[in-house]
Order: sequence, then structure tokens, then C-alpha cells
Amino acid sequence: MIEPATPADNPVLERLWQLYAHDLSEFRDSHPNEEGLFKRAKLEPFLVPDDDRAAYLFRRGGRPAGFALVSGLAAELRWVDQFFVVRSMRRSGVGREAAAAVLRRHPGRWRIGFQNENPKAARFWRRLAAELGSDVSEELQPVPGKPHIPHDVLLTATFT
Repeated sequence: MIEPATPADNPVLERLWQLYAHDLSEFRDSHPNEEGLFKRAKLEPFLVPDDDRAAYLFRRGGRPAGFALVSGLAAELRWVDQFFVVRSMRRSGVGREAAAAVLRRHPGRWRIGFQNENPKAARFWRRLAAELGSDVSEELQPVPGKPHIPHDVLLTATFT
């Protein structure tokens, strides 16, 4: 179901990233470049091995279903940097199963960001934290360099 991504998986991650960036463009005021591609800068660090970060691929029926990009694995506070499930797999349980597996793989304190303007993501993460987490809190944070869009919600919780 979930597996650590290897360098051989980079092309799959890059294609899924474009779908993810397209979905988020509705909430983040982002646009594709002249070639029709969204920026990959936030993906790049996860395409090379690093003890402090990891990329995970989710599969269902042998097909890519999504990814999680996580960092801070060598620190006390871990981050879900990016999380994505392809639309055809949403509401099938694959996202919950994958998120729970990633959080349990690295037990401890986690921070997860999302936007209230993305109500499905907000519901998903709040429900997961209520079911599986403890010591849950939230704070709002401005989006760096984009003062014209709503603040991010930063949910913090402990997962074991």
C-alpha cells in the first residue's frame, strides 16, 4: 500500500506532483508556466536520499494512488510537507490508510498544514488527528510571499 519512494520512482512522483499542484492551484493562486507545468521546487528536495526527509508512494491495485512528502524525521517535530491522493481514489480509504501508516512509521510530534478554504483537506486532517492523535492544537500562519491569500492552518499532534 505505502512504500518509500526510490530514485526509480521519481518520474511517477513528478507526474503526480503536477496533478497535486493543479488541485492546489484553486487555493494557492498558482499557475502553470509557459510549458504547461507547475513549479517543482518544493518537490526537488524529496527526489534525492536524505535522512531528514522521505517521500512515500501509495498504490492501490498496483497503480499510483498518491504520495506523502515528510520532513523533520531527525528532529522532534516532523512535518507532513505535502500529501496527495488522486481524485479517483479519494473517499476510498486510501488516504486515511496511507496517512496513518506514514505517521505511525515515524511516531512522535507532527505538524500538518492545510487551508480552511480547502474544506475536504481540513476535514480529513482534523478527523485523523482526533481519531489517532493526542495533544492536538492548531494555529494560523500567513503564507510566505502571498499576503493576499488566506492563512495556512498548522495542526500539531502527537501520533504513536
